[in-house]
Amino acid sequence: MRHKKSFNHLGRTSAHRKAMLSNMACSLIEHKRIETTTAKAKALKRFVEPLITRSKDDSTHARRVVFSYLQDKEAVTELFREVASKVGDRPGGYTRIIKLGSRQGDNADMCLIELVDFNENLLGEKAAAKKSSSRRRRGAVKTKAEAAPKAKEKVAAAAKPALETGGDVVADTTEVADTTEVTDTAEEAVAEEVVAEEAVVEETVVEEAAVEEAPKAEATDAEPGTEEPKAEEETEEEEKKDS
Repeated sequence: MRHKKSFNHLGRTSAHRKAMLSNMACSLIEHKRIETTTAKAKALKRFVEPLITRSKDDSTHARRVVFSYLQDKEAVTELFREVASKVGDRPGGYTRIIKLGSRQGDNADMCLIELVDFNENLLGEKAAAKKSSSRRRRGAVKTKAEAAPKAKEKVAAAAKPALETGGDVVADTTEVADTTEVTDTAEEAVAEEVVAEEAVVEETVVEEAAVEEAPKAEATDAEPGTEEPKAEEETEEEEKKDS
């Protein structure tokens, strides 16, 4: 008969089931993890978690209530001293069930039930994952297409005064890198664009300087040429006098 069956009897009488869950709860509190069947682990979870919640209130009445279930003074002391201090801030869910597969022989579904706050490996992995998270704002990351036009504008603005005065152009690449916070690949692309723009600006400056020097060179070449007709006239006059 299964009428009004609200929990798993585990094929045992009421007294046997209570004694078994009490012993399993004491072993879990002492060793922090035990290996058992999945059906027993689920029954133990419902049995031990209310006791852990009651251990947060370290009073004589709470200790007596927990002792009525566990019937073990050492387990009660361990629960109120060690376990309660670890799970003080947790609102529930003190245990974890991890499936281990089937048991050889009767093919029973096995699992590992443990106290969540005493698994140092998982706690260490969570702490490392939190520390490795990036604090960079999403808006600060820009693509190559967005960063290149701004780099060109910076170079053009730095080149205007030099073009007007005819001097050398020096682009402040550090300012560009500071103002545009880009990723590693975008920064390399911006650096290449800046170098290319510097080369173009330097070529334009050199060409303008060459154009300005060309008329002066022509003028200096033309002055000695004007003296040649005078010398020819003097020789002609001397020939006339001699004749």
